[in-house]
Amino acid sequence: MNPFYEKSCKIEKCFDDWKKLYPTAYDKHDTDAYTKVRTILMTGTEFEQQWFMHQLARHTADNNARRDVALLRGLEQQQQKRLSYLKPKDETVLETTIAYEQLAVDLTAILAQTEKNKYVKAALDFALLEDFDHLYRFSDLLEMEHGISGEKLVGSYTEIMPGRPTIAEHRHPFDNVRRPIPSSASLATKLHTMTITAAEQQTMNFYMNLGTYYPSSDLGRKLFLEIGMVEEEHVTQYESLMDPTATWFECLLMHEYAECYLYYSAMNEESNDAIKKIWTMHFEQELAHLHYAAELLKKYEKKEWAQVIPDAEFPPLLAFNDNCEKNKHYIRNILKNTVNNTSVMEDYADVNSIPDDYQYFKYNTAINKTHTSVASHKVIDSYIAEFGEDYRFTVAEHPVKPLRDRKTDNVDLARKKS
Repeated sequence: MNPFYEKSCKIEKCFDDWKKLYPTAYDKHDTDAYTKVRTILMTGTEFEQQWFMHQLARHTADNNARRDVALLRGLEQQQQKRLSYLKPKDETVLETTIAYEQLAVDLTAILAQTEKNKYVKAALDFALLEDFDHLYRFSDLLEMEHGISGEKLVGSYTEIMPGRPTIAEHRHPFDNVRRPIPSSASLATKLHTMTITAAEQQTMNFYMNLGTYYPSSDLGRKLFLEIGMVEEEHVTQYESLMDPTATWFECLLMHEYAECYLYYSAMNEESNDAIKKIWTMHFEQELAHLHYAAELLKKYEKKEWAQVIPDAEFPPLLAFNDNCEKNKHYIRNILKNTVNNTSVMEDYADVNSIPDDYQYFKYNTAINKTHTSVASHKVIDSYIAEFGEDYRFTVAEHPVKPLRDRKTDNVDLARKKS
């Protein structure tokens, strides 16, 4: 499908009344885990588009352009509000967090398996193992403090076990910046970098704003604080991959195209009829947004949409359900082969191969002065002390031998030279 050739309604017809903006929330007990994941992904995609347009408005003195962008931004805000209120009142911050981390894990694995740009794939593989560990840490906290099984929340689609230990993920900020993709990168690569940036940014913002509201314990609040800092690292990595040479209105067009693609993907695999109607409605609205963005590109930069997206046929659609088993095998393979990696400026290396005086060791030691005070470790240590071994959901033995011991949390792997 080429969305530029699809018929759309007029932009002024896209505004909804209050009744339509407040949907019936999903039932947290009966709703499929991937429906929750898609809801978070699309909420984050809307958030990314809104804040991009706010930055656009702050970097132009042309009030006509500001008004045109404000119109589009108001429509995106309505969509974001509808999606955010799909979350039910009885779903706790920590239950929602499990869905956030499941999204990070499975989305990253799907994109990595289809990404042709080796450098972008390496970035996805690297952060994948860190989000995978976050899912494990939050799941142990959930089971320990609330008696809720993470396996039930992830629908058995995603394994829960240690990844690259979170304590090893704290890197000097210099080591989180990557090389950008060229303007000649494929459409799929551009979509991947935009999608993963939006998803990770949504997670970063969620932890920034709601971690302090975790009501059950100081340990839980500290875990949100710690992992929230890692999410900052991930957003820094992914946003630095994006093409920095694109103009403001070229970026606006690409954002709208990405939304069309993601909503179309969501509506094609959604099992919840009520939410599928929302994906369909938003896709139809996004067609109008996309065509409007094309008009703005022509109006302010004298360019046609085809100059920005020459081949606008959608790449293969993003599908969660069809990839869950592939993801399990893929993640296990990446764990086995790269768990000991860290980043060295724009590249990646086994922690054993970098100099002893490299900034990673200095920074990580400064942050983690004693491992017993690090929240991500204390959660697992506390769980083991109470129940005898950690909480996991696995389909086979852990692929990394040092992470198989369920009675000890490994705080040296990928952090200290072995």
